Amino acid sequence: MKTSEFDYELPPELIAQTPVEPRDASRLMVLDRRTGTILHRRFYELPEFLSPGDLLVYNESRVIPARLFASKPTGGQVEILLLRQRSGDTWECLVRGKSVRPGTRLLLLAGPGGSPIGVTAEVIEKGERGWSILAFDRPALEVAEQVGQVPLPPYIHTPLEDTERYQTVYARTPGSAAAPTAGLHFTPTLLQRLSDMGVQSAFVTLHIGLDTFRPVSEEHIEEHRMHTEYCVLTEETAGAINRARRAGRRIIAVGTTSVRVLESAASDAAPGMVRPFEGTTDLFIYPGYEFRVVDGLITNFHLPRSTLLMLVAAFAGMELTRHAYTEAVQQRYRFYSFGDAMFIC
Repeated sequence: MKTSEFDYELPPELIAQTPVEPRDASRLMVLDRRTGTILHRRFYELPEFLSPGDLLVYNESRVIPARLFASKPTGGQVEILLLRQRSGDTWECLVRGKSVRPGTRLLLLAGPGGSPIGVTAEVIEKGERGWSILAFDRPALEVAEQVGQVPLPPYIHTPLEDTERYQTVYARTPGSAAAPTAGLHFTPTLLQRLSDMGVQSAFVTLHIGLDTFRPVSEEHIEEHRMHTEYCVLTEETAGAINRARRAGRRIIAVGTTSVRVLESAASDAAPGMVRPFEGTTDLFIYPGYEFRVVDGLITNFHLPRSTLLMLVAAFAGMELTRHAYTEAVQQRYRFYSFGDAMFIC
């Protein structure tokens, strides 16, 4: 399948630069896979489309202040984006700067153009597109909390006044370089409403890394390889999912990252069930994939040629996805991280 099949025209003004307030006032497109019908609502109306016993699965990963600045021995400045912890104080990173080779020692700074803070990071390995492995001489998360900045996607140009607005209200486990944006629409009040009506909740973790920032560049999507991302599905969550499955209740993933955890944890021994899982996943879901766990999906509107859009097309079908995105453009929905939402049921 050609990557060009996942292109679409998006007027630049539809790329959301700031979040809607309150969170659940964003628009919601409800897409019925069985009938192909589309409804245009608001996110706070989501409970109308859920039933008691439905199980919503949220990604509780928290965005870390992963954007760091450093200087080279020559004095030139580089930018570091923490992506995934390998072991100890060794991290996979994106490094933007010239002549950053293995063996280079970078001196961390107190922000862009700031003073050195007495922490170094050595380049251990360097790959394509700025991908590198760095060894820090202090715990990188501590350094990030001290001098790091929360990274926003490159298509957002308006500074964010409150960095908590780029976190879900249920974010608990630090480790992501980007937010699981489908969850940004939920408020504590909405979560309580869902609980009061009998909708159940479960939590997984997937720390979002490199592939969020990397569009598919191969001509055919089958040639694309996902970078691994760390994820966890606990025994408690597995139990909740399997009980819902045995009772015939819906499993609804909040975000594509939750989908990838659920499908990575699918049990070969018991179809439709999951097993506790902790480790890395490189699962790439595109049209033709047979979903084993997920019955519904809450998601945002994604970039052209992205693995996220390919996952949505796998779940909703190519033609219905194209129709929905055409409708979203015509109806002036807001796109990408701070944009509007879609519930595919």
